[in-house]
Amino acid sequence: MSGPQCCENPPTLSSSSGAGSIVEIGGLKAYVNGSTDSNLSVILISDVYGYEAPKLRKLADKTAAAGFYVVVPDFFYGDPYVADAGKPVQVWLKDHSPEKGFNDAKPIIAALRSKGITAIGAAGFCWGAKVVVELAKSEYIQAGVLLHPSLITPADFGEVKAPIAVLGAEFDSISPPELLKECEQVLCTRPEVKSYVKIFPGVPHGWTVRYKDEDEVVVKSAEEAHKNMLEWFTEYVK
Repeated sequence: MSGPQCCENPPTLSSSSGAGSIVEIGGLKAYVNGSTDSNLSVILISDVYGYEAPKLRKLADKTAAAGFYVVVPDFFYGDPYVADAGKPVQVWLKDHSPEKGFNDAKPIIAALRSKGITAIGAAGFCWGAKVVVELAKSEYIQAGVLLHPSLITPADFGEVKAPIAVLGAEFDSISPPELLKECEQVLCTRPEVKSYVKIFPGVPHGWTVRYKDEDEVVVKSAEEAHKNMLEWFTEYVK
């Protein structure tokens, strides 16, 4: 994750945003919403700004309304990246690596399974996409969606086992369309893994959870990406 683009348009974090509640699950705080009677769950894994981002929680509420028990964990232990704090994102990442996020996700998944959840999907945004692609290499999740991913490589897609969708941006210096096309080429050699790669025109990195409400074009594109994500989970998390 290099350059400032991953950190543009920082959200105004709010611990009270969303219609869900805060619980502890798998040793981490998490924003949750959805019926506890559902046996289907979706984990949303944030970008560097963490689980209090209002638009991420709004998407969690939308996902819960589709029938999933939704969990948005605080993988950063109350220490999300702060753009103007004087700490470069590369320094912040030393304490908050996606590898650590992957390991922290395992007890969350175990806790969901212990509650009777039988199928789990995971969507990752920027930083979170790398966590999801690691989870998709095993039996931890039944489906994954990567939205404007960072830190991924084409080699990752030679190892994924779960159905995976990649939703990228035309104007993305972190995971540009050229890189995502390389990932798509790897997936095309593996027809046993259900997958697709989609590039959204005219939008920047981070657009699905950091859009400006007054930007009608980007809002419409974000809503389309949210719809694609939900369709993927409806198809493969069941």
